[in-house]
Amino acid sequence: MSPAVEAQTQEAMDAEQKQEQCFLGKGVMLEPFVHQVGGHSCVLRFGEQTICKPLIPREHQFYRSLPAAMRKFTPQYRGVVSVSFEEDDERNLCLVAYPLSSDPAADLDISDLSGDRESKGKILQWGKMTPSLLVRQYAQKLQEDLDVERVQQAEGLHHRLERSHSNATPQVKHNPWSLECHQQHLQRMKDNAKHRNQYKFILLENLTWRHAVPCVLDLKMGTRQHGDDATEEKKALQIRKCQQSTSALIGVRFCGMQVYHSDTDQLIYMNKYQGRKLTLAGFKEALYQFFHSGRRLRQELLSPVLSRLREMKDALEACESYRFYSSSLLIIYDGAPHRKHTRRHTEEGLSEDEEDEDEECSSPAVDVRMIDFAHTTCRHYGEDSVVHEGQDRGYIFGLQNLISIISELESHRID
Repeated sequence: MSPAVEAQTQEAMDAEQKQEQCFLGKGVMLEPFVHQVGGHSCVLRFGEQTICKPLIPREHQFYRSLPAAMRKFTPQYRGVVSVSFEEDDERNLCLVAYPLSSDPAADLDISDLSGDRESKGKILQWGKMTPSLLVRQYAQKLQEDLDVERVQQAEGLHHRLERSHSNATPQVKHNPWSLECHQQHLQRMKDNAKHRNQYKFILLENLTWRHAVPCVLDLKMGTRQHGDDATEEKKALQIRKCQQSTSALIGVRFCGMQVYHSDTDQLIYMNKYQGRKLTLAGFKEALYQFFHSGRRLRQELLSPVLSRLREMKDALEACESYRFYSSSLLIIYDGAPHRKHTRRHTEEGLSEDEEDEDEECSSPAVDVRMIDFAHTTCRHYGEDSVVHEGQDRGYIFGLQNLISIISELESHRID
């Protein structure tokens, strides 16, 4: 771990420890995870480095039995918590996470958390956590956070970021898709509150936590999206979606995106409905837009992404019997502009400071991971009625085409 990363991790730990004194003997209040760009499951922020989402048995099984060779390509699994939907004395609505039993460590997988001290400390001192946000009328608060100008341009939504001053890091607002997922999930939980108020959630690594302005791309991978257990109606629906999108043609389609453009100081969003409408040419253009800062194509990002995708493709080609139906691929990088200072001479001969976007950043932090395994299957699961042989050719087909398109971007050959 680099000194810079260690310092950042330590800073997060120190902030958590300061909060511990204020909140003894209670659970962890969950916050909205503002960087969710795709999917329909509600994703919540458990802590600085950890998110949580509703537990789906098949996905839980996948993370618990994940082959060692694939762990580097997926978020780190960090255990299971019990989440309840609660009201405080002022009737504020909130979601609170608790350990499943009196022994927090018994229900949480802490064996692989040595590299994430903040999360490990959170698990081992469960009763001493504090929320960093009281979610007042949860859905209403989210809506207030989205009270910014909304302009529909081309196929994306643009949201101007707030800055306290011209050189400040942009303050990221809630992605419209994360708002919709939270509102829908909270409404379902509220409707069922009289009959059920305990839900299991899995804890996973937050892949965006090191980035000031996370640019996130969610790609639905593969030529088939329905699981083996899908009803005929569901199967027909998923086949139709693939046929009407780029999934059938190239094995990948846009499922969601947020990217920061520094020239307009805006986040550009695309949701899954817009992604399904893209032609192959539109897919290439949207991918170009994701790697573009508004001023230039971020060429320095392309080589590490390609390297990661090729490494992932090799791993999946060696992965026998797995099928990753309806899973996604995340590509993440930091959109915060790297500034360089220059001086120019005025007409009066005086020099002035200028600040420009640095066109090249050495060793940019780029992450590429597989997510969403609710319909994954493998012969090792045992109880599945259908057992597949060989590799997931549909997923690998999508990876190869994605590699080819990004390679075109890298060599300026994209149409």
